[in-house]
Amino acid sequence: MNLIRNYRNWRRYRETVNELDRLSNRELSDLGISRSDIPYVARKSA
Repeated sequence: MNLIRNYRNWRRYRETVNELDRLSNRELSDLGISRSDIPYVARKSA
């Protein structure tokens, strides 16, 4: 079951990174996120 959970967490992480990458720098700034913070924010969401 760990394999399935790990896969789901990885997918959630990748989806979050992809969604945040699509935002402009201005939109990220409005959210209080810098582009370099994207991996950290995505890991917290997984």
